Order: sequence, then C-alpha cells, then structure tokens
Amino acid sequence: MKSGAQYKCLHCKEINRADYRNRGRQQYCAKPECRRVSKAQSQCRWVNKPENKTYFSGKENSERVQQWRRRHPGYWRRKRSGSQEPLQETCFTQHADKQEVNMSRDLDALQEICSAQPALLVGLIAAVTGYTLQEDIAASTRSFLTRGEDILRMNRRGLSGVRDEKANRMSGADP
Repeated sequence: MKSGAQYKCLHCKEINRADYRNRGRQQYCAKPECRRVSKAQSQCRWVNKPENKTYFSGKENSERVQQWRRRHPGYWRRKRSGSQEPLQETCFTQHADKQEVNMSRDLDALQEICSAQPALLVGLIAAVTGYTLQEDIAASTRSFLTRGEDILRMNRRGLSGVRDEKANRMSGADP
C-alpha cells in the first residue's frame, strides 16, 4: 500500500501515515475507539448543517417515515424462529431382545459394523475408549458387540440369576 503524509489522530493523538488516497482529509486512525469518535463527529457535522436541521422533524418527514413503514411492515419487530419444535427428531427405544444379529457378514470394517447406526454411536465409542482411528474403534466395536451378544444369550437361557448375584455383590447388597 502506498503511504502519504503523516497526520496526528484527533482522538488518540498518535502519529500515523495517511492513506495516499486520503491525503489531507484523514484525521482519525483505524483503531475501533477512534473510528467510533470519527463517526460521531461526522454525524454531528451532518446534523448541524442548515439543510439537515429539520430532516428528522416536520410534516413532510413524518409522512416520509410513515410511507416507508407501510412499505416495510414488521421491519422493526423481533424475528421469531420458524417453529417452536425442537431440532432433534424423536428417538424411539429399541429393544435388543427383538433384534436378530446377522453374523454371516464380514465384520472387518467399521462401516460394515455400524452401517445402520448413527454417527452418535461412533462418537460415543470414541469418547468411551479414547480412540480416534477407525481400526481401533472397529476393534472396540467388535468387542462390545461380542459382549452384548453374550449378555443377550445369558438372558435367553435364564442365567440372569448369575448376573444379578454379581451385581448384588458389587453394590454391597445381600443376595
């Protein structure tokens, strides 16, 4: 950028180089506070001009504002969001005992294991295990799947009493 003559900012009093396109006119630097003061001064100068003294008052200006408001109904009102419904879809519970597990397909890739599951499942597994690589998450998923199948098989065989006994021992309750 080409630079022009130096000037002293009227607000912060620092010496700056004027932009070559604004030589002789630049009075404020680019700091946010100085820009706010510059804007306020500019508005004050505009309002104090004789031709602008009555710009915001008088019958003709009232009509001008009323016409603009008729052309732009509801402009000043706060915008409401489209609907008050939540963004999430309703989640339905899934009962594991009604689902059949198809073990005939290859379980090597994470995409194969989780093809029908949402990304939430992958994120949850990554958060629980601390893994972020697909191979690690796939290995963990296979382990979780095997454990889940074992638990479901135990419940079908009526061996839930063994599990309940272990839970009672861990919680400190008497069997």
